[in-house]
Amino acid sequence: MVSLRLAPPLPSSAAKWLGFVTAVWVQAISGNNYTFSNYSDALKSLMALTQLQLNNLSVAKDVGKAFGILAGLASDRLPTPVILLIGSFEGLIGYGVQWLVVSQRIQPLPYWQMCIFLCMGGNSTTWMNTAVLVTCIRNFRRNRGPVSGILKGFVGLSTAIFTDLSASLFLKPSPSTFLIMLSVVPLAVCLSAVVFLRELPPPSSSSSVVAAAKDDPEEDSKYFRVFNAVAVIVALYLLFFDLSVPHGPIFSKIFATVLLLLLASPLSVPAYTFLKTVRIRNNPMDDVERPDEISQPLLSGGHHQETPAEEKEVAAVTAAEERRPVIGEDHTIMEAVSTVDFWIMFMSFLCGVGTGLAVMNNMGQMGLALGYSDVSMFVSLMSIWGFFGRIGSGTISEYFLKKAGTPRPVWNAVSQVLMAVGYVIMAIALPGSLYIGSVVVGICYGVRLAVTVPTASELFGLKYYGLIYNILILNLPLGSFLFSGLLAGLLYDAQADRTPGGGNTCVGAHCYRLVFVVMAVVCVVGFGLDVLLAIRTRRVYSKIYASKKRSKRPEASSGQ
Repeated sequence: MVSLRLAPPLPSSAAKWLGFVTAVWVQAISGNNYTFSNYSDALKSLMALTQLQLNNLSVAKDVGKAFGILAGLASDRLPTPVILLIGSFEGLIGYGVQWLVVSQRIQPLPYWQMCIFLCMGGNSTTWMNTAVLVTCIRNFRRNRGPVSGILKGFVGLSTAIFTDLSASLFLKPSPSTFLIMLSVVPLAVCLSAVVFLRELPPPSSSSSVVAAAKDDPEEDSKYFRVFNAVAVIVALYLLFFDLSVPHGPIFSKIFATVLLLLLASPLSVPAYTFLKTVRIRNNPMDDVERPDEISQPLLSGGHHQETPAEEKEVAAVTAAEERRPVIGEDHTIMEAVSTVDFWIMFMSFLCGVGTGLAVMNNMGQMGLALGYSDVSMFVSLMSIWGFFGRIGSGTISEYFLKKAGTPRPVWNAVSQVLMAVGYVIMAIALPGSLYIGSVVVGICYGVRLAVTVPTASELFGLKYYGLIYNILILNLPLGSFLFSGLLAGLLYDAQADRTPGGGNTCVGAHCYRLVFVVMAVVCVVGFGLDVLLAIRTRRVYSKIYASKKRSKRPEASSGQ
């Protein structure tokens, strides 16, 4: 693997948390793939598209995620900074060309060329997400649920962050100003992340006494609670801004300033850990657990070692050659895709994220069909409530796993039932149903993404996790094609009337009713698959639960 060290020398703990802060920032701007509804109507008008053609543009955007396999392969061969730079510069080109078209600085490009640039914009996020998720989950192996929930939660907030910042920073926000933000902001944020975000070796491999101290799970939990608190405050703050319309120019600028300060506030965590490490170095006897921690590596590496390292390595290779890995151990990509559990997870993931993407990609036309002239409110609501689904499910699934060994797929099953209810509500099309439906679908979509990330790492291991994760998210382009491009596009066009410019439009609850009914049925199928996966993997989670209990016992005894 290529090595690239750009960060200044920092204590291991401070460097790890500083990297996590920059990872949060990257995730807070990497959900631009979900913002298509904010400028889709402008593309439809400028290019005189039918709804099917517009939906196929959104499919092209999501097809970019299919090429995330390249990011997965690169994650094992290239350092994190390089992966981040590839994604940010690709996004600059992809969204930059869309901005040139929407702002009418250039004539609309041929349809196939627009598909390519939307594909590039969609693919850019896979590089950023892969770099962040793989690096952070490896840095925080014992806290995969909270890490996934927090990072995926900020992805969910990113649409609202972009939408509300655009509304507050520009006197007359428009699709073109929104697209210029999508082009430039991710590049600027990733340039800061390349300095500090990198995979760190386990503390025990360091020769430094301070760095060699084992991580305190309770201390880590306190830090994660800080990130959760900041994320919830940001979400509520965005929700307040969305519900407090209209806004004056002074209020909008104050809102933007406070939002940026809130996003910067997690820097207090690495600052605190840095000061704490400096204090321990200067006064090593102040830390009562120091002697135990120092003696631990000595006991395992001295004369008490029963088997030489070379013999252990040979034994491990021989064992790997004699049998295939079982669920819960490290799998290669070929070993993973040859298991039934992988395909159950894959198909259940498709049922949840595929239908959710159809709503996100078509929210602009859904709102117009029901008589709403401005749909940015619904886009922002889905983003904010998607955040609550992501961050809540990551924390809750981790809590019940530690307390009762509850399999994570159980929470995916719950989300599928609620998502089906949300689609039924939107199909009925009563007053306010789009508000309720967008909230419910946003929450459940967030649950699916946040829970599936640690589940995949627990079932198939971390060694090839980057590639396995990107195979799973092939569901995004596949689901977008099936439910947004085909189902929603064809059924909408069947109900729509032609417009003089060559496009079409449909007004009324009937435009999407059948689409919602079909997607509700699909979610019921996904529920069955998730229940089946929970049953099949209960032994794995029982072992994880037992392992977590054993890891707590030495800590409890050492504290007595």
